[in-house]
Amino acid sequence: MSVRETPHAGQRRRTEVRADTEGGVDPAPAVGRDRSAPTAGLVGLLAAGGGLGLVAALTLTIEKVKLLQDPDYVPSCSINPVLSCGSVMQTPQASAFGFPNPLIGVVTFSVVLTLGVLVTSRVGLPRWVWAGLSVGSLLGAAFVHWLVFQSLYRIGALCPYCMVVWAVTIPLAVWTVLHTLRLFTGPGTGAGRVVDAVWSWRGAVVAAWFVAVLVLVLERFWTYWSTLI
Repeated sequence: MSVRETPHAGQRRRTEVRADTEGGVDPAPAVGRDRSAPTAGLVGLLAAGGGLGLVAALTLTIEKVKLLQDPDYVPSCSINPVLSCGSVMQTPQASAFGFPNPLIGVVTFSVVLTLGVLVTSRVGLPRWVWAGLSVGSLLGAAFVHWLVFQSLYRIGALCPYCMVVWAVTIPLAVWTVLHTLRLFTGPGTGAGRVVDAVWSWRGAVVAAWFVAVLVLVLERFWTYWSTLI
């Protein structure tokens, strides 16, 4: 009896797995999961982060156009002396490359959002695309931190919409770079084990990064923040 049931059970299991696969469910084994496949968190970050960054960049672009049309216009994100988009938009740093910085965000976040939609649709991206996205994310993070420095220690004001871009760019850089490194390193190699270890702490890395920036913001404008307590 047991001899007859074994192949029947095996056949039933293969049928269930095939049905799950055809239904769009990833029947990944608990052990030995393909580390080259983007995780749900990374997929969500690309789609949601790209969309949020694009909205912030488009809003900044619209506000900049209105300010150019009317020098007396007060942007919607000019809330107080510290949180003031208007103060930031009228500085040379707001056009670092000769045109408004938000235009860079419109282009780059459109790319990120497009890739996020493709990955969400289970379109496999070649490694060179991930590599390009990683390089772009690192450049974006470097530019963002230059803007952070300028906002804190040169301009003396913060742009809330710009801060949304900061908050999106940091996790995008961490997650995409680590995912790309996992694509180019073997799981059994020394480099692969190091990358996997850092990958497992990616959330903590992003959180620590956010805390560091927040501490700088609080310290720089503490005289103002203390008056609100």
